[in-house]
Amino acid sequence: MDSLTDEERDFPIAYSILVYESPEQFEILLRAIYRPQNAYCVHVDRKTTENVFNEFSCIAQCFPNVKLASKRIEVEWGKIGIVLAELSCMKDLLSFSKWKYFINLTGREFPLRTNYELVKILKIYNGSNDGEGTIKRANKDRWKIGEKPPHNIHPVKGSVHVTLNRKFVEYLVNNSVAADFLTWVNRTKIPDETYFATLIHNPNLGIPGSFKGDLETDYGVQKPFLSRFKNWETSPNSLPCNGKYVRTICIFGVGDLPLLARRP
Repeated sequence: MDSLTDEERDFPIAYSILVYESPEQFEILLRAIYRPQNAYCVHVDRKTTENVFNEFSCIAQCFPNVKLASKRIEVEWGKIGIVLAELSCMKDLLSFSKWKYFINLTGREFPLRTNYELVKILKIYNGSNDGEGTIKRANKDRWKIGEKPPHNIHPVKGSVHVTLNRKFVEYLVNNSVAADFLTWVNRTKIPDETYFATLIHNPNLGIPGSFKGDLETDYGVQKPFLSRFKNWETSPNSLPCNGKYVRTICIFGVGDLPLLARRP
C-alpha cells in the first residue's frame, strides 16, 4: 500500500485486466502489480457466473484505484469482443487523471519486472508505444472483405498485448479515425490481432508514439517486442517448454523459471 519510491509515485501506470474465471489467480496477479498510485480496470466477461463475478467485485471494492469495467462484454477468441472489452477499460481508466502508460493484461499472466523496473523502462520509452507488428508473416486472407481500410490505413498483424502512452489511449477512445477503423476491422477475421498493431504502425495517422521504422518483430531484429514473453510451439525460434502446450502456446512450469528470469 506504499508507493515505495518518489519516482514510482510520480509515474503511475494504468492496467486493464480481462478475466473470466479463477479470482484467486487474479488476486495473486493484483498483489504482484498493485501500487496505490496506479490505476486498474478489471473487465469480467459477461459469460462469467454471478458467484464468480461477485468474488472479483469483492476484491476490487477493497481498493479505491481498482474498478470493475462499467460495460461488460462477452469475450470470445477471434471476435471483436476482445477489442471492445479493452476499449471499455481504456475509457474507464481515462477518468484517472495522472497515469502515463497503459498495459493490458489477462488474469492468467504474471510480471517479470517490478513496478520500479517498469517505470524505468517506460521512461526510456519516452512516449513510444510497444506492440508486435508484421506484414511479412501476416495472414492477409483475414483482411479480404472486399473493402479497403478507411483513411489510407495499411493493415498490420500483431499481438493484442500492448504498452501504450496515454495520448494513444485517448486517440483510441475519442478519435473518429479509430472508430472508423474499428468498424472496418470488425468485419475481418481475428480483429484483435489487427486493431492495435495497425494503429501503432501507421505513423501517417499522426498518433503520438507511432512506430516509424521497420516494423517486423522477428527474433534478432532491431525492433523487439517487449510487452510480453510468449513461447509459441510453432515459432521458428521456439524455446524448450517445461510446462505444457495449450493451443500451441507454452504454459510455463517450474523448469522454465531460469528462462523467465533472463527475459528482457
